[in-house]
Amino acid sequence: MPTKDAGLLGLRIKELRKEKGLRQSELATTLHVSQQAVGSWETGRTVPGADTLNALADYFNVTTDYLLGRPEKKKEKQNVELTDDDIIMTYQGKELSEEDREIIKRLMNGK
Repeated sequence: MPTKDAGLLGLRIKELRKEKGLRQSELATTLHVSQQAVGSWETGRTVPGADTLNALADYFNVTTDYLLGRPEKKKEKQNVELTDDDIIMTYQGKELSEEDREIIKRLMNGK
């Protein structure tokens, strides 16, 4: 039974193949698989293995994440920059020392 992810993968493979003006049989020859395998991927009946997925990504010059419908890259962490004008940091009613502030900044930035 096709899954949503397999369907999206199949659509991406079909779209990329057509953009290159290839028939299923031509893509199959390039990847050393059968035309039936390509057809099964494109309809979402089956999913290519990891090696074949990598070969597809390389051939079409896209990422495997793109083929799988994932975001191209995760959002990068944003560094927290605190200045004296931002806030006064306290603990138990006492202002934190500069050393303690630096430790907190490093922890907040995952360093």
